[in-house]
Amino acid sequence: MARVEPAFDEVIHAPHRLRIAVMLAAVDTMEFQAIRDDLDVADSVLSKQLKVLSEADYVTLDKRPGHGRQRTWVTLTSSGRTALAAHLAELQRLAAIAAP
Repeated sequence: MARVEPAFDEVIHAPHRLRIAVMLAAVDTMEFQAIRDDLDVADSVLSKQLKVLSEADYVTLDKRPGHGRQRTWVTLTSSGRTALAAHLAELQRLAAIAAP
């Protein structure tokens, strides 16, 4: 990925959304249930966070049949990857300022 300019992103910055983006950055796609279990949150909490990320075009949600019920797979989009990289770069920039 090309170097990104540090930029604080309020959509990604919320703790659950930041953790979701970081988890998704390490994989191609991740199942809703796995994300929920890693975050240790209720389905409704995760659904709300994914809705915000989806509306920002940072993730896509793909519903697929599986084991008797529909499963949702979540993927970080290229704009989501760019936004995450820029946000992490801004956090590193801020941390460097705060360091003695």
